[in-house]
Amino acid sequence: QVQLVESGGGLVQAGDSLRLSCTVSGRTFGTSAMGWFRQAPGKEREFVAAVGWSGGSTLYSDSVKGRFTISRDNRKNTVYLQMNSLKPEDTAVYYCALDRRFGLGKRLNDYDYWGQGTQVTVSS
Repeated sequence: QVQLVESGGGLVQAGDSLRLSCTVSGRTFGTSAMGWFRQAPGKEREFVAAVGWSGGSTLYSDSVKGRFTISRDNRKNTVYLQMNSLKPEDTAVYYCALDRRFGLGKRLNDYDYWGQGTQVTVSS
């Protein structure tokens, strides 16, 4: 059974930083790509960032490139999303996801398992 648990969300002001964590149970983490998505109220879930199984390859959406950094620690079965220079438009529920098949996917269907999400709210 694979389970993903996000943490680290909260309420911050514009310009602040937050680091999200996602810890994965199960044996597939070390061989799986990981991704972060977000969903704002009334909007579809969108891709934020992805990292390959070794951590050597990353991919970002244009809206977060240069401000967010995805990384992973395979010893801890954990993926991180460091978010700097946060903006009010970054407000959303953030989800981590595990991809056993494709690697660095941007589509929801590329991912096999999802966490429950963590709320990030950025005030202006």
